[in-house]
Amino acid sequence: MRFSVTTSPIDKPKASLRAVALFHKRKLGIHGEALDQALDGRVAGVIKAGESDGDAGSTLLIPAPAKGAAGIVLVGLGPRKDFSRKSVRKACSALAKLLVERPADTVAIAVDDLLPPDQSIGWLVHTLVSAIGDAGYRFTTYKGKEEVKPVRLKTVILCVTEEQEAEAERACAEAEAILAGAQHTRDLGNAPPNVIYPEALAEDARELARKHKKLKATVLDEKELKKLGAGAILAVGQGSERPPRLIALEYSGAGKDDAPIVLVGKGITFDTGGISLKPGEAMDEMKYDMCGAATVLGVMKAVAELKLPLNVIGVVTSAENMPDGRACRPGDIITTMSGQTVEILNTDAEGRLVLCDALTWVERFKPKAVIDIATLTGACIVALGHQTSAVLGNNEELVDALKTAGIASHDRTWELPLWEEYQEQLKSNFADMANIGGRPAGTITAACFLSRFAEEYPWAHLDIAGVAWKSGKEKGATGRPVPLLMRYLLDQVAR
Repeated sequence: MRFSVTTSPIDKPKASLRAVALFHKRKLGIHGEALDQALDGRVAGVIKAGESDGDAGSTLLIPAPAKGAAGIVLVGLGPRKDFSRKSVRKACSALAKLLVERPADTVAIAVDDLLPPDQSIGWLVHTLVSAIGDAGYRFTTYKGKEEVKPVRLKTVILCVTEEQEAEAERACAEAEAILAGAQHTRDLGNAPPNVIYPEALAEDARELARKHKKLKATVLDEKELKKLGAGAILAVGQGSERPPRLIALEYSGAGKDDAPIVLVGKGITFDTGGISLKPGEAMDEMKYDMCGAATVLGVMKAVAELKLPLNVIGVVTSAENMPDGRACRPGDIITTMSGQTVEILNTDAEGRLVLCDALTWVERFKPKAVIDIATLTGACIVALGHQTSAVLGNNEELVDALKTAGIASHDRTWELPLWEEYQEQLKSNFADMANIGGRPAGTITAACFLSRFAEEYPWAHLDIAGVAWKSGKEKGATGRPVPLLMRYLLDQVAR
């Protein structure tokens, strides 16, 4: 699907459909009125007939009057007094759903009429592109052709004013790159675990580096991890036939002296729980336990496509958590790359183990900031549901920047405390710490564990367990939090 920007009036681009805004009480926007005049009052006639009242999120398709002409979509925005980001997001989602279900290959959208007060055209373009791209996403690699209903929509033309053109074009390029990154993340998350395993993630990183000159891939295998003393990563992976990997993608978009922003993604490509075996019901969804890693790879793809003037390093720490005779056990004590020892009380708390060695390893880059992304705790879903990621960290400025980026991208975060009192729950009789802190405050104590390995730099932790995938009938990866992290990086460029 391709998106483009034009300053042509809505009735000029060659298109199968033209979309215009309709407010409550059947009031057309400026561009809708112009289109109605060009069509001799046909649009107003349908509205007067009571076919649509302009409620927010409603859509009405007026068929093309003749072969070769364009159909018209009226997009409801609700009352003008309630015209806001919320009503626009609702309208964009409804429009996107209609467009991908229609046999139309090109649509022109009168963007200006969808712009709420006090919002930028850039925000609106991001919202539209994201909504249409998400609605048009299909993962059909393993389906027969007869089962696949293709999306016909190929081209989306965004009609703006001349004053809006430059900002709209910039936002369109950003939004398309973010969409591509999010869809890459979704593809990796949706692929089966017999296809996506640690070395497969490594090969994906190598392929991204082959496609983008500014990306450099480094892959550490189990022998190199052993030399580094990465006892935590190795312990998690030792029960699997698929050996673990530590993967780095370095993007150089700024000067050598500019400290990089480092993203660290949890890549447990399948999580049985290990010896602390999970229940069998819905265990298939544990292929999504690598969505943090998939997010990092999707972000690096978007960063490279946009050629951002930043230094960014994406790190994937990947293993498969399996319960065979070599697997680590509850009661084992391991030595991490940092030299700190951990008593493993539950082998199903493995994500923090692969992350802790990676957080030590990235010290070598002398980072400006480190953000880890992980489907880490079920407790996060209990606390926050499926609407928001949890964010915790040791640097207020970094945490606030992520919260701000989440609001702007509508890929939101909610901050949880990281108080010293919670560290008490990680005490061990036999090692420097235990890998779990009991049932209370599970998301917080997991972050407390990670914080012990992130003391040398500004650090934030995103627990994405509630947002990285959907369960049930619409089961699948969401591509979150790629939009959040890309907005954070774009904000750093703007600063």
